Amino acid sequence: MIVTGGTFGIGQAITVLLTQRGHQVLALGLSSPQVSSTAAGTEGVKEELARYGLKADVMEADVSSTGDVQRAVDHAIQQFGRIDGLVNNAAIGPLGTVLDTDEALWDRIIDVNLKGAYLCSRAVIPHMARQGGGAIVNVGSGAGWGKPNMAAYSSSKGGMVALTMAMAYDHFHDHVRVNMVIPGGGGIVTGMSVGRFGGDIEKFTSRAAPGTVAGRVATPMDIARPVAFLLSEDAAVISGTVLDVGCFAHQGGPVPARH
Repeated sequence: MIVTGGTFGIGQAITVLLTQRGHQVLALGLSSPQVSSTAAGTEGVKEELARYGLKADVMEADVSSTGDVQRAVDHAIQQFGRIDGLVNNAAIGPLGTVLDTDEALWDRIIDVNLKGAYLCSRAVIPHMARQGGGAIVNVGSGAGWGKPNMAAYSSSKGGMVALTMAMAYDHFHDHVRVNMVIPGGGGIVTGMSVGRFGGDIEKFTSRAAPGTVAGRVATPMDIARPVAFLLSEDAAVISGTVLDVGCFAHQGGPVPARH
């Protein structure tokens, strides 16, 4: 299994959970923080894995770089012999309208969030097809249906919805399942979410958030579990599906505050 952005936040939870469930995992991340994000470094995921007595391969790689992606895929094939799953989770999310998002920032957001998923999928699908199948899970966002002050980010995540469905169609007969998970709940602590609050985690977690039907905000592990399900044989016949985790993240949300 390859997990992009697999060293922090939701990606770290996915890496840990998949490893706990017996999968060989390659987690990709970057040592330096990206724009509008506090996610950086690979030591955190290594420490979390060690806490459970687990090990996974961790590699620094920029998903917007063809060379980095190919290096990661080559490493996975060399180490594991096959690639059964890919989680396209790496993303950055600076805020802004089309008027205050400069061209370089627009390009970087699209390159990481959308082009990264394309490059990683393009690199792994031939291996999956040759071995008889595989599974790809794309991590989307409710912003993919458009949200205020998120022009570039919304565009990238809207593109991810379309890319997910197109790949599900295109690789149906290769037995490659392609699905999407949309995180919801309004309070998931990630490098991106905290980064939008200037890195102030207390400010982020103390703000009002709709939470989930469970009566609490979602956690990264709440997102990791459905991702693991979609990668598993329990989801062998599921492809082209959007799984909303947290309720109404893409169905007209957010949930209104209780009066």
